Amino acid sequence: MKSKMKRYLVLEDGTIYQGQAFGATRVSEGELVFTTGMTGYQEAITDDSYASQILVFTNPLIGNYGVSLADSEDIQSNCAGVVCRQLARVIDSWRSTATLDQFLKQQDIPGISGVDTRAIAQKLRRSGAMKAQLVDDVPTQMSRQKSAPFALAIKAQTQPYMIPGEGYRIVVINYGTKQSILRELIKRNCNIVVVPATYTAAQILSFKPDGVLLSNGPGDPQDFPDTIATIQNLQQQTVLFGICLGHQLFALANGAQTFKMKFGHRGFNHPVKEIATGRSLFTSQNHGYAVEPASLENMELIETYVELNDDTVEGLRHKKYPAASVQFHPDASPGPHDAVEVFDDFISMIDTHKEEQLAKKK
Repeated sequence: MKSKMKRYLVLEDGTIYQGQAFGATRVSEGELVFTTGMTGYQEAITDDSYASQILVFTNPLIGNYGVSLADSEDIQSNCAGVVCRQLARVIDSWRSTATLDQFLKQQDIPGISGVDTRAIAQKLRRSGAMKAQLVDDVPTQMSRQKSAPFALAIKAQTQPYMIPGEGYRIVVINYGTKQSILRELIKRNCNIVVVPATYTAAQILSFKPDGVLLSNGPGDPQDFPDTIATIQNLQQQTVLFGICLGHQLFALANGAQTFKMKFGHRGFNHPVKEIATGRSLFTSQNHGYAVEPASLENMELIETYVELNDDTVEGLRHKKYPAASVQFHPDASPGPHDAVEVFDDFISMIDTHKEEQLAKKK
C-alpha cells in the first residue's frame, strides 16, 4: 500500500503539527481559524468570507458525503487551506460528483489530515487566530514576526450580472456574496442585479432598485473605505439591508466602530436573541470582526439582535432611514433555519417604504 505523503502545519508561534497531505501540492499561507460546524464542509470551503484563511474543522470526520456542484457557494474557492482530524476514505451520497480530495486538487487548495484539531482549536481560543503555513518540506519553525494583513484572494467582479425575476428589483453589492443569499432572494421571486463592490451610489441607483443588499465577504471592514460614502448615500434614497461584512460596513457608515475578535464566530450553533421579542435563535455565523457595542451610544442606530454567549452586536436598525443589518447568516447554508424570515423582514421594509413614498405623493 502506498504511504501517504507527509505535510506540516506550521504556526507563527513556532508550533508544528505533522499530518498527511491531501488536496493540492503547494505551500500555502493564511490566517488560521476554526469552525465548529458538523456538516457543510464544502459550503465553508467555497464561502468567500474564508478568503486567505486556513480553515480548521473541529468535527473529527469530513469528506464522508463527497462534493456536489450544487452545494458550492462560489464556483472558485478562495480558502487558503483545509485542516481536519480524519479525511473519509469512503463516500456515500448519490449527489456526490467527486471526493473532497479531488475537489481540493481541482480548486488548488492544500489540505492536511491526521492532526489534533481539538488541540489546535483550543490553542486558537487561548491565543487568538494567527498566521500559519501548510508545507511539505520538514520545517524548522515559522517566523514569529507579525506580517501585514493578507491580501484578499477575491477576484474582482468587473461587470454586473442579472438573475431575472418578476418581483422586487434588488441590487446586491458583492463583497464576496454566498450563493445561498441569492437563492433566498430567488425564492421570493426578486429581480436581482449583482454589482461589484466598487460601484458608486449613482451607478447602483441607476438600476432603480426597490432595495439594496450589502453582502457578506472577507477581511477587515475598515479595509473598504470607498464604500462608506456609497452606503451613506444609498440609505437616504432606498431600502438597505446588510449581512455579515455588510452589517459591519453599515455600522461604520453610521459612525460606529468595529474591532477584531480574538478567534471569531465560525459555525452553525451560535445563539442569538431578538431584543424586541426576547425570542432566541440558533444561527450560522462566519466572522472575525464585530461592531463595538460602546460605539453605538448616541448614534442613529438601534441594536436589534445580541449574541447570547458574548454579547456581540448581532443586528442593527437605523432610527431614521429604512435600513437594517444582521451579523449572522439568515441564509444558513448549511445550518439552522431559525432566522430565514429575516429576508421576509427585508421585503416588508420595502413594502412599508413604498407605501410611505406613495402617501407623500398624495
